[in-house]
Order: sequence, then structure tokens, then C-alpha cells
Amino acid sequence: KVYHHDALAKELNLSAEQRLRFHQEKSGPLMDELKSWMEMQLSDKKIEPNSGMGKAIQYMLKRWEKFTLFLRVPGAPIDNNICERALKMAIRHRRNSLFYKTQRGAWVGDLFMSLIHTCNLMGVNAFDYLTTLLRNPANLAQEPSRWMPWNYNAALPANPP
Repeated sequence: KVYHHDALAKELNLSAEQRLRFHQEKSGPLMDELKSWMEMQLSDKKIEPNSGMGKAIQYMLKRWEKFTLFLRVPGAPIDNNICERALKMAIRHRRNSLFYKTQRGAWVGDLFMSLIHTCNLMGVNAFDYLTTLLRNPANLAQEPSRWMPWNYNAALPANPP
């Protein structure tokens, strides 16, 4: 339900402050109920503390303040999925990098992985972006900061070659 509330807040295009109030009103009671339930499971010994579930509950309760940051800080995400995805990409790249033949090849692979991931985060088509860079080497060399995935469209020449 909390994710549903967050999706609804995005759909309604709420500001960070409005989203915070919305979550405090809608998600806050759900989170309080969840915390009470977890504490009761441990205190009433309904769950063995050393079991997988018991350890998961203890882990969550220990980090409750951080876990519920979205109920206190405007704009705070409800999870860290973006970080998890970034870590998965780095792990996948590390696995693939076993097959580079040279140090320079690995460096180039790192560069491209970073550019592609940045494009993904910015909602930019990585293939189009890299193709545009290859088609505008002189302009790119003069002002590289204008050719980042988030602003390269503004740097495009009026009459492309």
C-alpha cells in the first residue's frame, strides 16, 4: 500500500512537501501498524529471534528511523532501489571485465559502462547519445561539459553534418 501511495503521489504530481504530508497521512499509520506488529512478534515470542524471520524483523527495527525517512524528510525516496540497481550494474560489469585483454581495454569498458548507466538514469537513449558524440568530435573536444547525457541536445549544431 505504501508503494501504491507513492505511485499516486507521483501521478498527482505532488511537490516534495505535499508528498511528505500525503505519506504522513496515508502511509504513516500503516508503518506504525507494521512496527507494532513486528515488536509484538518478538515480545510475545511468536517468532524465534534466531530464525530467518526473527533476524529480518530485528534488522528492520534496528534501522527503523532510516527506513521511515520518507515520513520525515521531503523528497526522501521510500526505498533505495536506485542504489541497488546501480550496484547490480557494477557487479555485472565486474563479471564482464574478466574478459578484457588489456588495462586500457578495461578502462574503455569502464568509461562506456559509466556513460551508459548515466544515460539510463537520465532517461536518455544511450545508443543515440553515443552516436551523437561520434558525429560531433570537434565540438565535444572544445566543450566536453556541454556534451553530458543530460544537456547534449542543447549543444547540437543547428545544421548537423
